[in-house]
Amino acid sequence: MKTVSIKTVATEAGVSIATVSNVINRPAVVSVATRDRVQAVIDALGYVPNSAARHLSSGRSTAVGLVLFGVRNPYFADIARGAEDTLQRAGHLSVLCSTDLDTRREEDYLDQLAHQGIRNLIITPVQVSEPWLDRLKERGFTFVLIHNWADHPEICSVAVDDVLGGEQAATHLLARGHQAITFVTGPMSMRSPRDRYEGCLRAILRSGRTREDLQVIEVDDFTIEQGRRAGERLLAATRPGTAVFCANDLLALGVVQAAFRAGRRVPEDLAIIGFDDIESVNTTAVPLTTVRVEGYQLGRAAAQMLLDEQRDPEGHTHRRQVFSLRLIERSST
Repeated sequence: MKTVSIKTVATEAGVSIATVSNVINRPAVVSVATRDRVQAVIDALGYVPNSAARHLSSGRSTAVGLVLFGVRNPYFADIARGAEDTLQRAGHLSVLCSTDLDTRREEDYLDQLAHQGIRNLIITPVQVSEPWLDRLKERGFTFVLIHNWADHPEICSVAVDDVLGGEQAATHLLARGHQAITFVTGPMSMRSPRDRYEGCLRAILRSGRTREDLQVIEVDDFTIEQGRRAGERLLAATRPGTAVFCANDLLALGVVQAAFRAGRRVPEDLAIIGFDDIESVNTTAVPLTTVRVEGYQLGRAAAQMLLDEQRDPEGHTHRRQVFSLRLIERSST
């Protein structure tokens, strides 16, 4: 079959090649009537845009970089799936990059993406700062952040209400008679665990207790292995307490494992709450109470924001979408 050229489409539609290109890449700048006429010719002729040629001529790929903390965590895998499904339907390739909370690794990925002409990003930044944002803009990146900062209204972002999630978790434990709570988390230098801690503290103070009734065990990462280590530290304490709120489900699963190894019962000796509601927590020996986050929906929303800006960069309005949370009660509490 002979390949249909963009010139043939332009001739058949009675427009310039530039207009056909705009219909494909910037439809918002073309009148509805012209856009419909050109699209009808594209459909009739079976024209397929040559993305490689567009990349070579513009120096900018239509692919999108998904730069996420780590897809070994099912929560981020859900975000990636939501974004990828939305982008694929719009004809965009997704390039997945896992930073593992390493700023140098993140920077290296950004350099590689820019070198490949990929300047469309959906990113969970290890750290957000004005200089970091300025560098992204200077490189020509169009990006959507998945984070929880409201300090940058000039940038599109999706987030969850981490403070509310922490408050829900602590309120649930306090209502069951627990007098003190241990918060198990990865690096507190990150905004999300700090917000979850603040929400937990808010509930404790509101109940008439003090800051001393909220202890923190901080580990190096948000993994099951680090959760086991945190659980061992907790259970080795003179007074280990009876309730644990973990910054994510993987940490919580690790604490559950540590409790079982130490001969403790969950929830009779130790009540445990996670965060995210990944698929596996409902199929463990003790199904996990957790705060549900719709990772797939976050990924979809982030991808749609990016597509909206690509289609109409001049008329696009940056926005921040915050998703609600819901505590799911199961056997671990």
